[in-house]
Amino acid sequence: MIRSFSCCLLTVGALLGVLVSSSRGQDRISRDDAAVAMRKAATFYREKVAVEGGYVYHYSLDLAQRWGEGVASPDQVWVQPPGTPTVGMSFLNAYEATGDSYYLDAAREAAEVLAYGQFRSGGWTNSIDVARRREGHRYSGGDKRRDGNSSLDDGQTQSAIQLVVLVDEALEFENEEIHESAMMALDALLAAQFANGAFPQAWRGPAGKQPVRKASYPDYDWRTEGRIKEYWDMYTLNDNVCGYVADALVTAHRVYGDEKYLAALARLGDFLILAQMPDPQPAWAQQYNYDMHPIWARAFEPPGVSGDESQETIETLMKVFEATGEPKYLEPIPRAIAYLKKSLLPDGRLARYYELKTNRPLYMKRNGRQYELTYDDSDLPSHYGWKTDSRLEKLQQRYNELKENGRRPSDSRRVSESRVAQVVGDLDEQGRWISVYDKESLVGQPKFQRGMKYLSSDVFIRNMTTLGRYLEDSSKD
Repeated sequence: MIRSFSCCLLTVGALLGVLVSSSRGQDRISRDDAAVAMRKAATFYREKVAVEGGYVYHYSLDLAQRWGEGVASPDQVWVQPPGTPTVGMSFLNAYEATGDSYYLDAAREAAEVLAYGQFRSGGWTNSIDVARRREGHRYSGGDKRRDGNSSLDDGQTQSAIQLVVLVDEALEFENEEIHESAMMALDALLAAQFANGAFPQAWRGPAGKQPVRKASYPDYDWRTEGRIKEYWDMYTLNDNVCGYVADALVTAHRVYGDEKYLAALARLGDFLILAQMPDPQPAWAQQYNYDMHPIWARAFEPPGVSGDESQETIETLMKVFEATGEPKYLEPIPRAIAYLKKSLLPDGRLARYYELKTNRPLYMKRNGRQYELTYDDSDLPSHYGWKTDSRLEKLQQRYNELKENGRRPSDSRRVSESRVAQVVGDLDEQGRWISVYDKESLVGQPKFQRGMKYLSSDVFIRNMTTLGRYLEDSSKD
C-alpha cells in the first residue's frame, strides 16, 4: 500500500541552505529537507546517469567511464546487484515513502529495460546490451527474445524478478510488458526447480529428473575425482542462491496470491533440510552433485563445508519457516549453529571451507595460474573471500525469537537525524554523492587508483533508503 504525503518542495535557495547547514554539522533535518535532497539525487541519477533506464555499479564523475564487474561499454547496463534492479528498488521505495509518481516512473523505466533484456529461458544474466533498444527495438516475448543462460548467481535473476513483480503491483498490473516479464520469469523459475526442491546456478530450460537423496560424504578421493565441468547445472547454494530465490518466491506469493509460489518455497526448504551434511559437520556445502555429495566449482572452490553459505542457509530456513509456519524448517538450525561455533577460527571468523570429515580449515595457494590446496592461510589469493565474519550470535537470537514467538519482531529502529543530516550534507550541488576510493576491494573489483573520485550505485541505494526510511518514520510522528 502506498504511503503518501503532501510534498512541499523548497526553493533552490532554501535547498542550498539545507545543504550548507547540514554540511556544517546540523543534526536537525525536516521532512522537507530530506524530501528535496532525495528528489535532487534521484533526478540526477535518473536523468544523467541512466542508460535506457538501466544502471551499472560505478561511474567516473564525468560519466564517460562506467564499471559493472569490470569495464562496462556505453551500451551495457548491469542486472546483478547493485545494478539496475536494486537501483530500481530504491526508486520504488522512494515512491512508497512519498507517493511522488516521479519515482514510480523511474522504477518503471528500470523494469522495462529488464523486460527488454530477459532471455527466452525466462531469466537474466549479469548484464544487458541496450544498443538495439536505443534504436527503438523491443522484445515482446517468445521467439523474439535472445537465447542465453538464465543465472541465479549473485542474485541476478532473483533481483530482476523482485523489481518487475513489485513494479507490476505498483502499476496495478496494467503495464503489459512488465506483467508479461514477471509471469514469464516466475514460470521459468518454477520450471528450473529440481524435484528435491533445489535450484541450479543457471538454466536454459526445465530441470531434468533426478533422484531425491540426502547429503552424504563422497566415498572417492574428492581431491582428484568427481570434478564436474558444468557445475552450474548442479544443486547450488553458492553466493546465497537459495536466499535470493526465497525472497523472490515470498514476494511473488504476496503480490499474486498464487499458492504455487509458497509450495515452491516449501520445496526449497525441504531441499535445505536434505542438504545438511551428516555428523561430524552438520552444516552445508556450496554446491552438490545429483548424488548429494559436495563438489568442486571453480578451480579455487573445493568441496567442503562452507562457513558463509551455511550461515546463509540458516537465514533462508528461517525465511521459509516465517512464510509457511512449518516447524520442521527450524529443526536443522541448532545443530548447525553449535557445529559452526565450534569451528570458529582464532580471530572469531569462519573459514569459507572446512575439509570434509576432518573439519580442518581449507584454503588455496596460487602458483601462477594454478591453485593448490593448503591448510596454511598466510599467503591467500586476494580475489576471493577465504574467511567470513561470524553472524552466529545474531542467528541464534533470531532463531530463539522464532522458536518462542513464531515470528521475528519487526525492526522498529528509527533512522537517526544525524545520519540523515550527513546524507543530505554529502549531496553536492549537482545531486551527486561522490565516493573516494580508499580501500583495496570494491563491488565488482574495479582497478581504481587510491584517491580516485567516483559515483557508486551502492552508495546511491543506501542513501536513498536512509532518506526514504526517515520520511516514513517522520510521517508516523
